[in-house]
Amino acid sequence: MISDFLIIGAGVAGLSTAQRLLLQGATVTLLERGEVGRESSWAGGGILAPLCPWDYPDEVTQLTSQGAALFPQWTESLYSATGIDPEYEVSGMLVLSPLDRVLAEQWCEAHGFSFRHTVDGVLLPDVAQVRNPRLVQALRKHVEMLGGRIEEHCEVLGISTKDNQVQAVLTTNGEFKAGRYIVCAGAWSTQMLGRHALHLEIKPMRGQMLLFKFPSPPLRHILLQDGLYLIPRRDGHLLVGSTMEDVGFDKSTTHAARDSLWQRAQILLPALRDMPLIQHWSGLRPASPDNIPTIGRHPLLQNLYINSGHFRYGVTMAPASVEILLNELNGEKQPFDVRPYLAGWC
Repeated sequence: MISDFLIIGAGVAGLSTAQRLLLQGATVTLLERGEVGRESSWAGGGILAPLCPWDYPDEVTQLTSQGAALFPQWTESLYSATGIDPEYEVSGMLVLSPLDRVLAEQWCEAHGFSFRHTVDGVLLPDVAQVRNPRLVQALRKHVEMLGGRIEEHCEVLGISTKDNQVQAVLTTNGEFKAGRYIVCAGAWSTQMLGRHALHLEIKPMRGQMLLFKFPSPPLRHILLQDGLYLIPRRDGHLLVGSTMEDVGFDKSTTHAARDSLWQRAQILLPALRDMPLIQHWSGLRPASPDNIPTIGRHPLLQNLYINSGHFRYGVTMAPASVEILLNELNGEKQPFDVRPYLAGWC
């Protein structure tokens, strides 16, 4: 059977794209080189806002703000459909000194972003979080409920083209054909596209994380200080992250990163000194210039599209990115100027 759409990559970007297409009545096949949602979608912290949004270009904050606004209804509908709670929660984020308070205040006021000065820093009370592994589980279940086909352990080996069209995708599990093709392969997007990547600059950027477990949440808010964040989950789990390492496709963890994250986190939360480390992992973010993803149709191949390169904010941007992609697929009006999200091809 030839699907209407073939999606390469079954992380949050691929799953959310598939979900929306299936809801529109399309037939969809997803190809995943490993296991569904087990790359950066699973590895990240699930903060639904940029860390220090005033440090990013408007193209990033526009997409994250739009995505965050869609999350309450999206996660509620997923919970209702699947019985899996993604644990969306408005927990607020306290950005601790050192920071430029004047810049932060000016940016928040200009963008209608709620803030409050505290003794230690700036509180962003409307920042929410989601438990991203549970979001992935809910998305997978809903995609399967809607009739989506998922092929795991299916690595793309090449793309066959003719007359400015993709004819087929060649994989370790054979050949797949569809009417239209969408690349949601995260850090592997440029590598997978090969010569068809053109000027696309998406590469892996490793981030290492630590996990602890308290009897109850040890913090009221997400804490952020100079790139280090502590994320309290409602069941007492606490995430500490994260590193930013340009080491290619190396997903190994290091003692140096573990010790650095743990020691810095103890300064913010001294109780961590007495807590056992539950888990230490790493993920490969799909890094892109200025954190701006590429979303839209390929300049040369008329039936090839991309929704990738979201760097640190793929979960936050997911519902808004899908809106942009579907508007292009359906020829509908965009909510804002989307040209910056096509620039990655050029």
